Amino acid sequence: MKKIILSGILISFCAVLFAQKRTPVESMRKLVTGDLVFSVKQYKSLMNILPTGKMPKTYDAATNKLVTSDADWWCSGFYPGTLWYLYEYSADTVLKREAEQRMAIIKQEAFNSGNHDLGFKIFCSFGNAYRLTGQEEYKQLVQTAAKSLATRYRPSIKSIQSWDSSAMYKCPVIIDNLMNLELLEWSSKNGGDKQFDDIAVNHANTTLKNHFRPDYSSYHLIDYDLSTGKAMRKITRQGAADSSAWSRGQAWGLYGYTMMYRFTNDSRYLVQAKYIARFILTHPRLPADMIPYWDFDAPGIPNTYRDASAAAVMASAFLELSRYTGGQSKTLYIVAAEKIIRTLSSPLYRAKPGTNGGFLLKHSVGAIPFNAEVDVPLTYADYYFVEALIRYKKWYL
Repeated sequence: MKKIILSGILISFCAVLFAQKRTPVESMRKLVTGDLVFSVKQYKSLMNILPTGKMPKTYDAATNKLVTSDADWWCSGFYPGTLWYLYEYSADTVLKREAEQRMAIIKQEAFNSGNHDLGFKIFCSFGNAYRLTGQEEYKQLVQTAAKSLATRYRPSIKSIQSWDSSAMYKCPVIIDNLMNLELLEWSSKNGGDKQFDDIAVNHANTTLKNHFRPDYSSYHLIDYDLSTGKAMRKITRQGAADSSAWSRGQAWGLYGYTMMYRFTNDSRYLVQAKYIARFILTHPRLPADMIPYWDFDAPGIPNTYRDASAAAVMASAFLELSRYTGGQSKTLYIVAAEKIIRTLSSPLYRAKPGTNGGFLLKHSVGAIPFNAEVDVPLTYADYYFVEALIRYKKWYL
């Protein structure tokens, strides 16, 4: 019954929201190709100003300075990961060499069990590197990272602990954690411990149970009691309020359950991804150009910040979700991704060549409650934008 109801809902809002047809193939081919050519050139300009031993973090337009990070920053794997995607498109060995040199900086992070971000750091970089080169060293580092991440699994809550316990939290688990399950699933299915799959599935199931509201929006953070396994608090650190729908968090959920369906073929994950998609696409405060405000419940809408990073993650996720659906639902997800890609490719969001510190996209949001990285370029926005372009080119051109 749930599948039938969901299918009907998808069809009805498909008709309302996207009466127009898909963008003509040749138009999208020209757009996607132009974006990828631009991205190669733009990242070469970023390479030229990036200091040795550092990773790009963002760009401060006020001071015209590139802001960099060390290896332990949670985003340190996105820059080399983007380079690998652009190398996949262009076969430009300059990009490959740069990716290899920058990965040497973060190699030791595969052994870091101090946080949950190993998928972002290692799978986006070394995972893509292994996929394109087949070098055994890269595969072994991915497996090592999976072992490190698995140490954060807490059997009493059947989840991976995101951050260490502190005066603020007992055992925090954030929605972002879903993204790092790809590291575990891939490792389990490519010679790693079967336990990695068990951990990923348990975490996904616990998140499905505790992170989502009746409308399929998600909380950002669940704080668990390790002794009882109970969810004590449901709060936010990056959204507008504990009860709000932080946009990138919704994108993480959409991407995460679509990815988990890819690995497990468990229909519960596909159904969950479709419901999250419905929440996003039918939301009355989703702008017509498909770039969400930083929080769906942000104060001041429409006079507040958009988040290109959330949009880029959504575009890539919608494209994969379209692969597991048919008929009008499939068209809906493709059209949604096309709209996002077209908007992100416009002058409002895509930087002019040689500007923006070498980053591709403008107008992303890190964490407004901390006044951190507000309305700036971000490496993960670029990564998922390029991933969406590569996916669209591979699957629909």
